[in-house]
Amino acid sequence: MCGRFANDAKIDELIQEFVAEGGDYRDWRPQFSIAPTEVVPIVRERKNSETGEVRRSVDPAVWNFRPSFMKESKRPQFNTRIETVTTNGLWKGAFASSRCLVPMRGYYEWTGEPGSKQAWFLHGDQPLLAAAGIYTARKVGEEWEVSTSIITREARDASGEVHDRMPVFLARDAWNDYLAPVKLDDAGKAEMLALMTAESERVAASISNYEVDRRVNNSRAVDPADPTLIVPLG
Repeated sequence: MCGRFANDAKIDELIQEFVAEGGDYRDWRPQFSIAPTEVVPIVRERKNSETGEVRRSVDPAVWNFRPSFMKESKRPQFNTRIETVTTNGLWKGAFASSRCLVPMRGYYEWTGEPGSKQAWFLHGDQPLLAAAGIYTARKVGEEWEVSTSIITREARDASGEVHDRMPVFLARDAWNDYLAPVKLDDAGKAEMLALMTAESERVAASISNYEVDRRVNNSRAVDPADPTLIVPLG
């Protein structure tokens, strides 16, 4: 799973690159503790139906996937399994046509028993990780709300040492294919899953982990702008 993640100034490469090219999410600020149901930056591409122009942008999205047809749920839908993303009715439509990337510096996982859990920070060998995601939009009052979910897979290597699931991370050479605003048919979905599996295995091999201060355990009590949250323990 991915239950919390961090963004910092070092991953501005992706976000600032797209903002400079006209992306909409100019209010993004570094955060070192982003929890489910909070607003996160996503990268997506959309095609203008009249001009055919494809535009890539960075946009704010609620990390809690809520399509318009979904009934009220007390359980946040913030992770999507790669094993069922093409078959589960909640996810499959978005995977076919509304894919996005969720940029991050790294993410947190925990080990141990409730009440004494140890927090770990997992990160790659490059400053930026880009998780495969899906998004949707629904009308809330007079405004459109975009929401997102991160696709996860079975954990391996260093990620597997602390949890059984991890985000599906994509290397830069797969970003264009994943973001392309085309609707995938069954064959296209199979090809995309194969790409995601291969790419995420490659990125997973570059992930490292280290323990961080347990104060990160309480997302409501920490200052999300505090960079020391991702400093190695000790």
